[in-house]
Formats: sequence, C-alpha cells, structure tokens
Amino acid sequence: MSTKLDTKTLFSLPNPVNEYSARMVAGGVVCMSVAYLITGNIWVLAVLTYGFWARVLTGPTLSPLGQVVTRILAPLLAKKVIPKFCPGPPKRFAQSMGAFFTSSALFAYLIGDSLTIAKYFIAILTFAAACEAFLGFCFACAIFGRLMKYGIIPESVCDRCVNYKST
Repeated sequence: MSTKLDTKTLFSLPNPVNEYSARMVAGGVVCMSVAYLITGNIWVLAVLTYGFWARVLTGPTLSPLGQVVTRILAPLLAKKVIPKFCPGPPKRFAQSMGAFFTSSALFAYLIGDSLTIAKYFIAILTFAAACEAFLGFCFACAIFGRLMKYGIIPESVCDRCVNYKST
C-alpha cells in the first residue's frame, strides 16, 4: 500500500461523510470556540480558523481535529455504533461557513477592532456547531438544501442531496 499523497487525493473531501465523525468534529469546534470565548486568546482563534480552512480544502487530511476524529475517535465509536453516512457536499459547505465566521473573527481581531465583534462571530459559530454536535442539526446543510431547491446550487453538485433529507 502506497502512502504517497497526490494533489487529487489531498484536495478531496469524503463523499459520503460519516455523520458521527462530522458531529465529533463539531464537538471539537464547540470546545475550541468556548475556549476562545472565555480566554480571547488569538492562538485559539488562529487554530480554529486553520482547522476550518484545512477541512474545506482537504477534508480531514490536513486538519488536526479531523485526524483525531477519523483515526482515533470514529474507529472507537464504530465498535459500538454502526456508521451513519450523509452526503459530503453539504458538509463541505458547512466547513466553508465555519471558515467564513472564523476568518471574519480573526480579521476583526487583527485589525484591532473590538474584541467583542470577533466574539460575536465565534458565538454564532459555537451555537451552530453545538446544534450539529449535540442535536444532529446542521444549519449550513439546511441552507445548502435550500440553495439547491432554489437552483442557486445546481443539483449536479450533489446527486445524493436531491433525494436526501438534509437535517
């Protein structure tokens, strides 16, 4: 088995995605987001921002949180629970939304704007991630479904989404 990683493999996202893995990543995001909200530490925000961009661009491949979930936590859970799979494109869209919120927060922090603005962005992200982690409801996935319904995102982006009820 080759361990060589080509760019096609590097910049791919799993499709389908193990929903439990996505929820565990969201749980990690909640933990880091709460840590940032409590401390206001820029390094926590920077790591959070990096993680979202890594997952948008490469799925779990270059994301430390993604690696912990896919290599350690998901296999442990798989021994007790049958994996549940969902379409990948809405989850990538969700990571993009997270990248938007964390990048906006980081930008606000770096330009010396009120720390409060950065914390508002992260508070919204924390709420959305908590809904995904603890309730299994993905706001970005629901938005993705609406964008497909209205033809803004073509059906060809996600064949499985056409007949899949995204929650």
